[in-house]
Amino acid sequence: MGPGSRIVAANFDDAQVRDLLALHFAAMRGQSPADACHVLDLGGLQGPDIALSALWDEDRLLGLGGLKALDAATGEIKSMRTAPEALGRGVGARILEHLIGEARARGYRRLSLETGSGPDFAAALALYRRRGFVDGPSFGGYAPTPFTTFLHLDLPA
Repeated sequence: MGPGSRIVAANFDDAQVRDLLALHFAAMRGQSPADACHVLDLGGLQGPDIALSALWDEDRLLGLGGLKALDAATGEIKSMRTAPEALGRGVGARILEHLIGEARARGYRRLSLETGSGPDFAAALALYRRRGFVDGPSFGGYAPTPFTTFLHLDLPA
């Protein structure tokens, strides 16, 4: 990432944003059984309770991540995805820190996420756990399956 990199609200009309989301949707559906795949579609990500952020380096999209309001004290991370050519460059960590900062600014006391399990999700799970997320119970109406992992991060006041 260069000195011109920045995180801004994602523009759903941008072709790079739509392409990375399409990759994300396809990958999640390909890595999880249908009953364990809780990825939001494009319409779901554009809901009023979700803010999708985009990390850009000049005019190239590097990654995306969303923050969904579950209630006044709890947020959920949605649709974290790094562009394939940007893997291993700290993109996921930078977006995650941004989302944690946004959650704190909103006054959330907890940040949760649901993701897959197994080898395809090892890097993402390691990132979340390094940042302090811990395994915990299902939340937000998700049903636990052998293919899902639920992680939580308490945010002190």
